[in-house]
Amino acid sequence: MKPFVINSHGRLVFPANFLGELDFTVLDTLEQFTAVIERDFEAKAPTGTDILHRVESGSYPSRFELLRDLGQNLFWVNRYSMTMFDKRPTRWRDVPRHRDDVFLPVLTPWEDRDRKVAAVERAYQELPARWTADAEDRVFALLFDVFRHKLHHATELPAIKPTVAEFTAQPDALTFVMPEHDPDHHLFTIDEILDADEEVPELEALTRWAMVLHNLYPWDGSRTTLRSAADIGPDDFVVTFHPRDRDVRAFIDRVKQDRDTVPAAAGTTSTPVEPVAPRTPYPPVRVREAFAVQPALEALAVVRGEHVCDNVDVIRNTSFSWSPMSAEEIARKTGIRQRRYSARDPHHLALDAARAALAKSGRAPDEIGAVLVSTCTSNRQIPSIACWVSGELGLEQTHTSMDMVAACAGLPYGLAEAVRQIQEVERPVLLVCVEKFSDKIGSARTSRMIFGDGAAAMVVAPAADGAPVDVEVLQTYASGPASEVNSIIWPNPEFDNDITVYGPEVKSLVQRYLDQMLGELRDQTDPDDPGRTLLESIDLIVPHQANKTMILDLAAKAGLSEDQLYFNIESMGNVSAASIPIAVNDAVRDGVITRPQRIFAPGFGAGAVGGYAILRVDPAIVADEVVLDRVETERMGPAQPVRTTTDDVQVAFGD
Repeated sequence: MKPFVINSHGRLVFPANFLGELDFTVLDTLEQFTAVIERDFEAKAPTGTDILHRVESGSYPSRFELLRDLGQNLFWVNRYSMTMFDKRPTRWRDVPRHRDDVFLPVLTPWEDRDRKVAAVERAYQELPARWTADAEDRVFALLFDVFRHKLHHATELPAIKPTVAEFTAQPDALTFVMPEHDPDHHLFTIDEILDADEEVPELEALTRWAMVLHNLYPWDGSRTTLRSAADIGPDDFVVTFHPRDRDVRAFIDRVKQDRDTVPAAAGTTSTPVEPVAPRTPYPPVRVREAFAVQPALEALAVVRGEHVCDNVDVIRNTSFSWSPMSAEEIARKTGIRQRRYSARDPHHLALDAARAALAKSGRAPDEIGAVLVSTCTSNRQIPSIACWVSGELGLEQTHTSMDMVAACAGLPYGLAEAVRQIQEVERPVLLVCVEKFSDKIGSARTSRMIFGDGAAAMVVAPAADGAPVDVEVLQTYASGPASEVNSIIWPNPEFDNDITVYGPEVKSLVQRYLDQMLGELRDQTDPDDPGRTLLESIDLIVPHQANKTMILDLAAKAGLSEDQLYFNIESMGNVSAASIPIAVNDAVRDGVITRPQRIFAPGFGAGAVGGYAILRVDPAIVADEVVLDRVETERMGPAQPVRTTTDDVQVAFGD
C-alpha cells in the first residue's frame, strides 16, 4: 500500500511519486529489476549528451524544460542507488573489508564533463523563466549542484555493486573519495520535502525532485574525486553502499546465487489460448419473468472520500517517470477534474454507507437476510468486508455475507446476486459497493488521473404485492480475449504491485461489451409495452464512470447522444464498483432524476467483466449523504458519520 499524506499546508502529497522506492519482494531476477528500471527511470530521461544537444540546438523554450530534463537525468543517474542502497560516507580505515553487505560503486569518469556542465549553466542564465524566476532559481541551484559535481557517466552502471573485497581486487577500479566529511552535511527532512510549497504546481513537483536528489549525495560534492584503492589514504572518506532494507539484501543474494524462483509473469499463460464464444448466447435475465419474489429498491446511501484531489494536486505530485501534462490536459483526456480520496480503510467506508442505507430504509439489522459487498480493492481478506460489516451492524447471523470481486461491473453483479438471495430468504438484502484506490496507485500516472475512493449501499427488499418492480433486467458477463482479461491488473509485480491499466485493451473490452449490451436491449421488448424495444424505453443511461472522453466516443459510435448519458466523473473520478450507484445518487442530487425513471446502468472493466441493470429509480430512496469530517479522520482515525443534507455536503467540501 502506498498511501497519500496531508502536509502542513493541507495539501495531498504522494510520496511514492518522488522517493523512487521499489518493492523487492516481487522481484526475483536481475532481468525483472532491469525491466522496471528501464521503464520507470530510463524511458523518458535524457542523457547528459542529449541535454547538451538540446542546449546547442536551442530546443529549450524556457528554463522549466531544462530543469525538468536535469531532474529526469539525475533520477536516471541514481536509478540503482536510490532504489537499492543507502549511501554512507565512511573513513577508509573504518570500512569493513570482508562483509558481503557493504558495497563500493565502481565508476567511470564522465567524458566531456566540463563542456556539458558549462553548457547547462550558460543555457539556464540565457533562457527566460517559464513562471516564477525565484522558484526556478531555487530548483536550479539544487539540481545544478548535483549535476556539476557528478564525476561519472551513468550509461553502463551495474545494478549490483561490488563488495569492498571485490573492489580492492580490481586495481583500476575507481570510486568516490573525499579528504574529509562533515557528518552534519545538510539534508532535507521528509517533512521539508512533503511541505514543499510553490504557487505553480509544476514547480512544486520539481522542488520535491530537487530536494530528493540533493539528499542522494550526503556529502560535499565540490571536494570529491574518483580514485583507485591504492590511492585512498586511511583517513580519506569513501562512500559505502548499504542495502536499503533486508528485502534488497535478499534480492541481491538471489541474484548472486542465481536462484530460479521466478513465478509466471502477471497476466500471462504458457501457451496463448484462442478464445471461443459460448455455444449459445447468455440471454439477459428478465426479472419479472424469471423470479417469483420481485425486488424493490428501498434505499441508496453514498459516502465519498473526505479529501478532494483535483488535477492541480496530481500535477503538484508529478513523478519523474511521467511525460509532461497539465491539469487542463488531464481534464480533456479523461473528463475528470477531481477525484475523492479517503484516509479510511474500505471496510469503514462500507460500514458508514451500510448504516445510512439501513436508516433510510427504516429497516432494523435483524431484518437483513444477507450482506453483499462488491469491491476489488479490499485491504483485508479475513474476515471479508461483508462479514465484518455484518458483525459491526450487530447481525448475529445472515443467510449469506460475502465479498464479490467484479471490479467496475460490481453493481450489476451485486444486484444479480441480491435478487437471487431474496428468492431464498424473502427478506431484505444489504448490497454495498466500495472501493479505495488511492493507496494502490503508486506513481503510475494513468491510474492516478482516473481512480478515486468511495462507497454506496442499497437495500434491496421483496416488493409488496402490486408494487412497481424496481429491477427489470439483469445481465452479467466475464472473460474474453486474454489481452482484455489482463487489461487491468492489481497487484501487478511488474509495476511494483501497483494497479496497472493498459488503455488500448480497456477500450477494446468496453467497445465489445457496449455493442453487445445495446444489441441485447434492441432485441428485448419493454416489459410494460411489447410494442417497443427495451432500449427505446430507457429514460437515462448512467454508465460506469470509467473515462468520460472514452465512453462518449464509444457511445457516439453506437448511436447514442451525449444528452442520453449522465456523468459525475468530473468530480468523483472512477470509483469502480461504487461508480454507478454514486452516479445515480448524484443524478438525483443534480435534478436529472426528478421522478421514478427507468435507468440503464452498464458496467465494464477489470477481468474483462461486464454487465448491466435496467432499474426503476425513485428519487425518494436516496438518503442524505454521510460526511466524513476530514480533520477528525486525520487526528483520530475513522470518523464518526455526520448526517447532513446535499447542500451541506457541497459547502463542506468546497464544491
